[in-house]
Amino acid sequence: MKRIACLFIATFALIASGHTQEKKAWKEMNDFHTIMQETFHPSEEGKLDPIKSRSREMMEKAITWEKSTAPEGYDKKIVSASLKKLVRGTRELNDLVKAKAADKIIKEKLSGLHSIFHEIMEKCENEEHH
Repeated sequence: MKRIACLFIATFALIASGHTQEKKAWKEMNDFHTIMQETFHPSEEGKLDPIKSRSREMMEKAITWEKSTAPEGYDKKIVSASLKKLVRGTRELNDLVKAKAADKIIKEKLSGLHSIFHEIMEKCENEEHH
């Protein structure tokens, strides 16, 4: 009886540990997050030079993220449409920067991309562990 109890406890512990493991890092998501952080937060203070000098890099990071394979624990299908919006938006932002659009327009576009990014992050955090 004691063996059965030990076996039950060991099995339960193994199953429980599988449900509490953290997701693996999604490198491309983290890379995009870094550039978003380094360009969006300065824009809140009216500093647009970071996004003006890095809009192409942001676009490239978004494209790389969209094309990447999601690591274990993520369901890319859940965020696929949002990633497409993010890529499209970063392309538009890069075009605005190249065309020397007004700062207000660039700031608004970047703010919208920041919202899309957080939408993706929320979907990733709320999805079931696989």
